[in-house]
Amino acid sequence: MLAALQRLIILSISAAALGWLLYFGRTSPVLAFSGFMAIALGYSAFLAIEFILVRQLNKGDPVPQPTWRELFSAWLGETVTAPRVFCWRQPFRANAVPDQLGPPAQVQGRRGVVFVHGFFCNRGIWTPWLKQLQGRGHAFVAINLEPLLGSIDEYAPQIEQAVRRVTQATGQPPLLVCHSMGGLAARAWLKLMKADLRVCHVVTIGTPHRGTWLARFGHGLNGRQMRLLSDWHAQLDHGMPAGRHARFTCWYSNCDNIVFPASTATLPGACNRLVRGAAHVQLAFVPQVMQTTLALLDGDQP
Repeated sequence: MLAALQRLIILSISAAALGWLLYFGRTSPVLAFSGFMAIALGYSAFLAIEFILVRQLNKGDPVPQPTWRELFSAWLGETVTAPRVFCWRQPFRANAVPDQLGPPAQVQGRRGVVFVHGFFCNRGIWTPWLKQLQGRGHAFVAINLEPLLGSIDEYAPQIEQAVRRVTQATGQPPLLVCHSMGGLAARAWLKLMKADLRVCHVVTIGTPHRGTWLARFGHGLNGRQMRLLSDWHAQLDHGMPAGRHARFTCWYSNCDNIVFPASTATLPGACNRLVRGAAHVQLAFVPQVMQTTLALLDGDQP
């Protein structure tokens, strides 16, 4: 569903940009080129606004403040990274790397992975991760969370099914790797399924564990749940077993343009790891994040 929607958006924007270029191309080349670039790269201007908000709203947050140089680097990185994810991998290549669950002789006894994407994403975001795991003997499943704007609690059964598949293939509780809202879905799964002993570790990347300021503009149910100090957040850890957060490694950035203030992406008692100067989507592909996370499959400590 999301892939089809993103294909429609991309084709519409492409048609508008090309139409503008052709219409004004002969009479006013400068106007034609300027309009084409404005349509094609307009998203970059919205990103710039987000980073200005990051600079303002991170003031007073305990996380180290971003410098203007870090913010510029993050803006440039996200300008390049976002189209790769939202204009290519997700709409056109979501299933480029299928789930890997066998043959049993190769994956049995080796730790597997369940990948959980975030808001307005699908499994295509994980393609670089899945390519790294291909042929390494680790089972993996990357799920598509639906419905798109439903409650985060509704995603728990989908995570449950994926965990069962990987556990059955490997004989071991899997590693969960989650981006953005996916980390909240993993926490909802832990709560609803009482599944603490059925996962070896949970890695979250840019997850709004305590909400995000930007979610005030979200009108879907999951968007409202991600607001700062939401009732849903207040209930998420109610009655949880002691030590649950110790199972988490939380990667976060002082330049995250979606989850801010930056400290909202951390959990008390977790292994919270700061990456300076990385934007929200970009953070999922920082080599340090990828390498350190995948090393957990071979028993390395977070």
